[in-house]
Amino acid sequence: MEDKKKLVVPWDFTEVAESALAHAVKIGRQLGSDICLLHVVDSGIKTREEGQVKSHLKHIADENAAKFNMTITPEVVKGSIFSAIADYANDEEKDVSLVVMGTHGMKGMQKFTGSWALKVIVKSKVPFIVVQDPPVDQNRYHNIVFPIDFRTEDKEKMGMAIFMGKYFDSKIHILKDTPADKGLAARINKNLNFSVKFLMQNNVEYEIHEIERGKRAQRTIDFANKINADLILIVTTKSPTFADYMLGASEQEIIANSSKIPVCCVNPKASFASTSQFMGGGWRA
Repeated sequence: MEDKKKLVVPWDFTEVAESALAHAVKIGRQLGSDICLLHVVDSGIKTREEGQVKSHLKHIADENAAKFNMTITPEVVKGSIFSAIADYANDEEKDVSLVVMGTHGMKGMQKFTGSWALKVIVKSKVPFIVVQDPPVDQNRYHNIVFPIDFRTEDKEKMGMAIFMGKYFDSKIHILKDTPADKGLAARINKNLNFSVKFLMQNNVEYEIHEIERGKRAQRTIDFANKINADLILIVTTKSPTFADYMLGASEQEIIANSSKIPVCCVNPKASFASTSQFMGGGWRA
């Protein structure tokens, strides 16, 4: 990942978008990255109305660029938020490394239809950091919670863990449980050994914590609260079904946690998380 790659903040003119921008500023200052405010409009929008939206967004971008002394640009695209944000982030010509998105959590009908945030995230090849509140400070991410499970694709969030450890000097807190099923326990230990190997190889500080079995999402949130974590790092469900949205994939509970801890989501097969980027012990892009 090159420092100058762009950070994208989906912008819907709400307070949570402002919270996302504050986090993007925190990250962008550390990386030397520019920020893009991305607003999605309906494909059938009238030309005059589209012009008004662009003008308003440019004013906001310019105002915040002056406020934070950073390059912040506006971008208006047509389509659905459930595809347009990911399409923009996935376009290699846009040079996007990370999307920082605000969410209102799971409220009202979201409890029945699932989190729209997850529907946006799962189409992206680049990681998302999902936030509900602004950062408490502009300092580094001190403590990152890193739950380990049995899935092969769970390894793919390792790239982001090493990135955060290197650029933010973060400590990675690995969470694991020991399921009764010996096969699952062996797969979890395999992922644990993989993670420890590369954290050590890249000189990233870590600590392993054993958690009780059951309700992994809530156990993860409880632990994050206990250590006052700055971020929870997860891998999303591969190809979530309608049932996942209706019943709630476990990451929905974490993304919309009531403690409002920021959550970094890496999708299976996300380009960012290729292990070849850090096999040699150094970080390359």
